[in-house]
Amino acid sequence: MEKQGTILSAKDLSIGYTYGKNTNVIASDITLNLAQGSLTALIGANGIGKSTLLRTLTGIQPPLQGSIFLNNKDLAAYSQKELAHNLSIVLTESLPPSNLTVFELVALGRQPYTNWLGSLSEEDHELVEKALELTQTAPLAQKKHHEISDGQLQKVLIARALAQDTPLIILDEPTTHLDLLHKVNLLRLLKKLALETGKCILYSTHDLDLALQMSDEIIVMANGNTIQDSPKNLIEQKVFDTLFNDPGIIFDAEKGGFVIQP
Repeated sequence: MEKQGTILSAKDLSIGYTYGKNTNVIASDITLNLAQGSLTALIGANGIGKSTLLRTLTGIQPPLQGSIFLNNKDLAAYSQKELAHNLSIVLTESLPPSNLTVFELVALGRQPYTNWLGSLSEEDHELVEKALELTQTAPLAQKKHHEISDGQLQKVLIARALAQDTPLIILDEPTTHLDLLHKVNLLRLLKKLALETGKCILYSTHDLDLALQMSDEIIVMANGNTIQDSPKNLIEQKVFDTLFNDPGIIFDAEKGGFVIQP
């Protein structure tokens, strides 16, 4: 059943790869609902299929089975331009060498809307400046993107996604390579953006303790199952107890985090 204000939904989804006549199913029977104004974390052990799920939900690769709807329209029915108006993606891949300033990098988010010359309108400029302000990166606007720190760059890439002005933003491991302070600040920013802009934000992460504290909902991929719920309900259902196949890593419900046994 879809939640009110659902932006993206998936039903009976199977994800994986097809090689000729062979099919490699990574995960199946996935049903998800992502709501407007929510911050949702996607967690699971390495190799469980988080990146494959994100690639499928963003239309980069087709599902093996099942349906995905974005704003009540089948994802497969979107043209590339329509998709760029409804979905923005922040990846962890390194940017290609360039001398783009932070402002110019964020302005690339306006490409789906600009004219054939690629020139920015007054509205485009306003949206870029607003995105810089929301992410507190406006003071960096005239710096070259290769001159700023990794934490600053992550905020700039989020600003680019905000400038794209889509109802859904999906981020693949946005806290990778950041120290604890920058991880916390980045997740605070995502939480604030979901609340204040009403956007639906989904991000994958290995920072399980932070995801539990900062996210409205969590999607857990483990043991062939994919479960979505609030952190509180997932803890009560003991979902995290079997997240890792290692008796030395135990979830402590009272502390709300993982404990490593000596």
